[in-house]
Amino acid sequence: MTVSKTGYFTHRDCWKHEMGAGHPECPARLDAIEDRLLVTGVADALERFEAPQASLADIELAHDRMYVASLRGMTDRLVEELQAGGPAHAQIDPDTSINAHTWNASLRAAGAALAATDAVMAGEIENAFCSVRPPGHHATRNKAMGFCFFNNVAVAARYALERYKLHRVAVVDFDVHHGNGTEDILSGDPRALMVSIFQHPFYPFSGDADPAPNMLNVPVAAYTKGMDVREIVEMLWIPRLEAFKPEMIFVSAGFDAHREDDMGQLGLTEQDYTWITQRIKDVARRFSKGRIVSCLEGGYMMDPLARSVEAHIRVLADL
Repeated sequence: MTVSKTGYFTHRDCWKHEMGAGHPECPARLDAIEDRLLVTGVADALERFEAPQASLADIELAHDRMYVASLRGMTDRLVEELQAGGPAHAQIDPDTSINAHTWNASLRAAGAALAATDAVMAGEIENAFCSVRPPGHHATRNKAMGFCFFNNVAVAARYALERYKLHRVAVVDFDVHHGNGTEDILSGDPRALMVSIFQHPFYPFSGDADPAPNMLNVPVAAYTKGMDVREIVEMLWIPRLEAFKPEMIFVSAGFDAHREDDMGQLGLTEQDYTWITQRIKDVARRFSKGRIVSCLEGGYMMDPLARSVEAHIRVLADL
């Protein structure tokens, strides 16, 4: 049987996690993506996979065991309190909370990235997009924050290094926010290179001070447009990636740098995401046997999010 070159990983558990009415990181984000891929016919070109739950051993490749246990314990207590008429949510920080389904959704989100890694490494597919939530790139080794609980990309990157004994993996992050959690987990590991752009100064107010040698952080000012970001990619990202020669590339695919997304103030468009994805893919084809696993991060206005994901996937799938 001939399989698609691009896998699409998701699970209905990812819809069940929610953080209250009006929260921007909501289940409707995944609906918007699904609807767009269906109506444009892109869905027909993808090989669809149901995300498994990640094992705790794999989660702990990137996260402290006590942190993982505490998150599970918090979920268990919330479920007990809910059965007794208690609140539907437990707050972790002003922006981030859990409900009774957050634990399972988080395991599925990380599990999608791991299963995608397995399928790509096995040659079943060339690359993959994980349409999952909660997102991950703000989750540090021992802390949930910024809508994130487990760092899906960092877990998968560490898994690729440990399970498949790869020597070099790269993480590319184009979310409007700095991927502080990914940096926390991978900083100083010579087997990993992270390249990123992010609006600064902006949440989480990090990434600009003295990064480790394996971190290429490029802060950009509010209202930076797509052509300026493309120049950064061409002049800074690509030479570092080419010198590093990654054997696999992981993408923190946040689309909140879109000019129509009011979560940030950057000026990217679908055309910019197409171009950036093509440049990533060019590097992957030259050095990584085409191996890319991309995971959804930010993107909070439904229409530009859906259009941007479509543009991203079209490049991955050669459509």
